[in-house]
Amino acid sequence: MNETLELRRVKYLYEAVVRGSVRAAADTLDMHASVVSRQIAKLEAELSMPLIERHGRGVKPTEAGELLVEYFRAQNSHQDDLLTKVQELRGLARGHIDLVLGEGFVSDLMAEPIRAFWQRYPGLTVTMRLAGTNEVMRSVAEDAAHIGLVYNPPVAPGIRSRAAVRQPMCVITRPGHPLTELKRQPLLRQVGAYPVALMHGSFGTRQVIALAEQMERVQLVPKLISDSISVIKHFVRADLGVSLLPAFAVAQEVDAGELVALPVDQALLGAAEAHIITRLGRQLSIASNQLLLQLIGTMRAFEKPRARRVGN
Repeated sequence: MNETLELRRVKYLYEAVVRGSVRAAADTLDMHASVVSRQIAKLEAELSMPLIERHGRGVKPTEAGELLVEYFRAQNSHQDDLLTKVQELRGLARGHIDLVLGEGFVSDLMAEPIRAFWQRYPGLTVTMRLAGTNEVMRSVAEDAAHIGLVYNPPVAPGIRSRAAVRQPMCVITRPGHPLTELKRQPLLRQVGAYPVALMHGSFGTRQVIALAEQMERVQLVPKLISDSISVIKHFVRADLGVSLLPAFAVAQEVDAGELVALPVDQALLGAAEAHIITRLGRQLSIASNQLLLQLIGTMRAFEKPRARRVGN
């Protein structure tokens, strides 16, 4: 067995495993699939053991392959941290931050926090990628993003919550809707009496609603299912029905008098939280940490009076 590893070949293995197939890896690397397959085969020959298992829908790593994938991921993380620290010696004049977030955070983020951050650090660049809860968690765990903003995430090993804020699920309606005339917070079964638009099941909003349905023995039959909060807002503004979302996701529309957000009288929906997450053990760069503090300090989703800080 060769006693050294050629990192380039490990990259081919990494991409095939992460993308789920050799063809998808080849598309990402902009090369022919046979080249990727050949390089993985050479790596397997060098190590004298199989690294991937091929099946009808793609590939999955063997135990040895998983070790190499984790090795490559760690090497990338260390290199990123090293380059970032070198850049920080220039006084944060340059640098890049990868952010992954649920769409519900976008309006809140773009209203003021990111503007204030760039006014202070104009040389820094940011990638913002929208994703559902499961994908946000995976991206942070695999170092594809420095920081994640996620609603009501499950507890996961390797993930650290840097701030957790109670953000109850609300029924979102047009002003003057019958639910706004109630003398008390609406019940989940009362919400279900109207056409309702809900997010796809991969999103934290829908997952907590499903648990609340089980607890209340109520089944909401959505008129519309979407992976876009923008689509759901249009649904409600067009007076086609109501929805269930945290208030911060519609804050601009509420401020403009276009929508109303009413907390629902249901324990699980009232206890839902917004989280800022990072990978456990990852040392954030100064730039990433400054953005983290900016988000905690200025986003409505993480207002300090209700914030529960987790960790240091």
